[in-house]
Parts: sequence; structure tokens; C-alpha cells
Amino acid sequence: MLSLLELLFFPLIVAAASAPKGWHFVQNGTTGIVALEFIVVSPTLAVMFDRAQNNPLQINGHGAWGALWNFETNTATPLDIISDSFCASGGLLSNGTMVGVGGQWPESPDTEPDTDGRMMIRMFNPCTNPSGTGCDVIENPQTLHLAETRWYPSSLRIFDGSLMVVGGTHNNTPFFNVDPVTSFEFVPKKDGGVPRPSPFLERSLPVNLFPRVFALPDGKVFMIANNRSSIYDVERNTEIPLPDLPNGVRITNPMDGAATLLPLSPPFYTPEVLVCGGSNSSDTTPSIELSSQDPASDQCSRITLTPEGIKKGWVVERMLEGRMLSEMILLPDGTVMIINGANTGYAASHSVSDPIGLSNADHPVTRPVLYTPDAPIGSRFSNEGLPSSDIPRLYHSSVSLTPNGNIFVGGSNPNFGVIMNATFNSEFRVEYLNPPYMSVARPTLHNVPVTIPFNHAFTVPVVIPTNLKSTKVQVALIDLGFSSHAFHASSRLVFMNAVLAHDRKSITIVSPPNNQVFPPGPAFVFLTVDGVTSTGAHVMVGDGTAPPVKDQGIRLPL
Repeated sequence: MLSLLELLFFPLIVAAASAPKGWHFVQNGTTGIVALEFIVVSPTLAVMFDRAQNNPLQINGHGAWGALWNFETNTATPLDIISDSFCASGGLLSNGTMVGVGGQWPESPDTEPDTDGRMMIRMFNPCTNPSGTGCDVIENPQTLHLAETRWYPSSLRIFDGSLMVVGGTHNNTPFFNVDPVTSFEFVPKKDGGVPRPSPFLERSLPVNLFPRVFALPDGKVFMIANNRSSIYDVERNTEIPLPDLPNGVRITNPMDGAATLLPLSPPFYTPEVLVCGGSNSSDTTPSIELSSQDPASDQCSRITLTPEGIKKGWVVERMLEGRMLSEMILLPDGTVMIINGANTGYAASHSVSDPIGLSNADHPVTRPVLYTPDAPIGSRFSNEGLPSSDIPRLYHSSVSLTPNGNIFVGGSNPNFGVIMNATFNSEFRVEYLNPPYMSVARPTLHNVPVTIPFNHAFTVPVVIPTNLKSTKVQVALIDLGFSSHAFHASSRLVFMNAVLAHDRKSITIVSPPNNQVFPPGPAFVFLTVDGVTSTGAHVMVGDGTAPPVKDQGIRLPL
């Protein structure tokens, strides 16, 4: 029986228990491998890759280095990978097939039976089973391989639905790129399988591992590595150099900053790129003269990729703190989350003068920050209401928006192999960063078409909670991207024109005009009403055929 005091306070206790939560971290499950590469492949599944090492997750009597992550059960199922996928890249093709590219040579064949991964192409075909039963990675060194050995490459889905593979290094590099791959190639192959030489990758040495590359809405590709930037015309095989990043800031591995193509909006889909963090250190200083205590840059640079914007050049802003090894996530409301990383040091392991254990980085930044692109300059960054994690996420971390609308955070391993007694351990714990809308009534989309043609209007039923006034309605089409080494390859958000019916029971949406604005392939549709976001509806944008696909939709006026 409750006391008088308890009876007096009982309504307050109930109200507090049912009050919506703000941003909050939840630890839920363990990956069993270090989730240093992560890509969502279905509404319920993601594929993870690690290096071949004695991970807790086992398969066929040895440590696994590939796994399926199940968002419904928060469990990992091992995948039987043949080649070493360490420090690779990947993406989704226009028919929904996941492709992983590159990796490293066999590191420990006595304990893990891995083969050379540097030329490998790993394929995971679309999986309709919610738990992934019967779905596996396909590898065939004789028939599925790159033209060059590539370790630390980047990748990008382009306008014809194929994957562009960019740069990397041929062999082991302790810090700088001393054995560079200065070329592009494609999956499926173009040009008879002969890689295309890249002057940009030559110019950006020696800090150009995992170059940041983005598909522009005119079909061209923006590239940034070291402090250099360029626009590449895939069809004409030409490059146009652009202004360098201001103040000598370098943003690619081993001086990893974060970069993203900001959300594209109709009617003009004007492209802007944001680059934050990295390092002011010289790329001629030997790594042994660098320190884990060197401050990371707090500089953010933003450029509009129009003739007028390019002439204006990069506009400099400042984050709330310096960041190295962080990553950017596009959220369905158009804001950008910057998460993970360190306040000092560099990428890579055991190659500076004073590593922390084996980590070249120190002072983890455990509190995310939100960037609002359309806010006035000087007031775009905020960490108000955002929590701090108690898990350092440094080198070899991954992060992704999930189909549920929250943020998966995993990985971190600045060590050689599995180490559990260091300052910064091999990390297997999974966290979700839940936005405030995860704990309130949310809008829902129903009967969204499985396939959405370009430049196509479609109407779907919606349910909108009564407490939402529908003052602001946004529909975002998102490629969730491939997370690896502080870069989210192919990550993309395109807002679609949408009109909510007067009775708020249906919404009419217009898909992107063509396959340049949104490269054809899988995506998720999110509805956000007054800042509250639905779960994502999984769709195929375009006709769903294998690449290269023909142009689809209508071209925008120049």
C-alpha cells in the first residue's frame, strides 16, 4: 500500500516515466567482429567486414571477419569470407547487389585462412529473408577481381548504377601513401577493364588514402583528397582542378576529416560539399616526428559547386572542437550529424612518436554535434541535448543511419589484432544513438511502391499522430552509404517534392527527375513531420536492372 507521500508524488512519477526521451545512447548487442566497414543491405540487415583475425565470432573453426548484423535481434551471424577485406570499400549497384572492393594481403594464414584481398570483388546479392538465411557473400578470384591491387580505396555509385573505385595503395603503408594507386576503375568494368590514370590522385599525394568522392547532380564527380579538390567528368575522362582547402588543412587518411555532399533540394538540386576536421600538420613531416597529442583541426569548409560558388571558393566555419577520425551522417530532416573521432592525433597505428598503446590518436570526442546547413553561419553547430558515449570510437569505427531512423555506432580498433587490455581496445559493443523521435508517436508511410521510376508522382497512405500539426513536412530519399575509415561512401539525401492531403491521410510524392540527381539503386524513403521522422521504406529507384543502365527520367535545364 502506498504511503500518503507516495500517493502525492505518484502522478509525477508516472508522468516522468512516460515523458519523451531526448537524444540518448543505448548499448544493444555485440558484433563479434570489429565493425570497421558497415553497409545496410535491407530493412533488417547490414553487412560488416573486418580484418582476418581471431575475432570472438567464429566460423568453420576460425575467427570470422565478415558478418550480417540483424537490426531486429541485434545479433551478428558470421559470413564465410575468403579474402582479407581489411580497409576496403564498397557500395550498392543499381540492381541492389552489394559490392565490396579491395582489401589487404594475407596477414595470418596460420590462424585465419584468408587469401589476398587487394584485387577482390565481394558480392552480396539482394537478400529477401529478414534474418539473412541462405544469403552469403560471393567471391571468385578467377572471375571477380579488380584490375589493380587496391588497399584503402574509395568507391562511389554513379549515374549509370555502376561503382567507381578510386585510388588506394598497392602494398603495406605504415602512414603516408608511398606506393599509390593513382587511377580509377569501375564495377562492372569499363574501358576494357583498363584503369584510368588520375592527375588528381597524383597531385594529392601523399595524404590521399580513402579519397572523398561524391556524385554531383549533373553526373560529374567531385573529389577531395589531402587539401586538393577537383571535378571529374566520367564520360569525357577529364578533370577540372578546384580551389585547395584553406589554411593547409588535410582531410584524408592518415589525416582523416569528415566530408559530405549536403542534402539536395528541388527544383535546382544545387550541390554543396561540407568538409570538417582533419589536420593542419604538414604532409612532408615524417610520421615519427608527429605526435598523438597534435591538435586536430576545428575548421569546416563549405563550397557551392556552381560557377559562381567555385569562383567564391571555400567558406570557412569552425566546429565546437577539433576532430580527427569522425564521420558525417545525413539525417532525414536535412541536418548533419558529426560523430566519433578524437581531438588529437592521426589515423593509422603505431607510426607516430608517442602512440597511446598503438593508437596514433588520443582524447576521444564522445559527444556528437549537429550541423544545420540552412542556419545562419556562426550558428550552425550545436551539441545541445546530445549525450556523450562512454565508448571511445577511434580508428576503424563505423556508423550509419538505420532503416529504423536511429544511428548505429560500432567498431574501433587502433590495434594490430584483437587487444582487450589497452587504453583503446578492440571494440565489439554496439550502440544506437536514438533521436528524440524514437520515443514518441511517429508518422508512418504505407504501401510505398517497391520500385520508383524517375520523375514520377505517386500517392501513398500515411498516418500522422494527432499531436503533430504538419507545419513542416519533408520527404527524404536516402542512400545510407558504406561506412569505412571516417567516410560514408555514396551517402546521399535528396528531398522530394511532397504534398500532404487536406485530411492528412495520404501524401503525393514526386521522385527525383533523373539518374544523375539520384544514382539508380536501393534507397530508403523517410517522412518527417514537424521534426518527427518515420521509419524508412525500402525502395528501388529506377528500373532495378544491372549496371550500366541507360539514362532515365528528364534532364534539368542548364
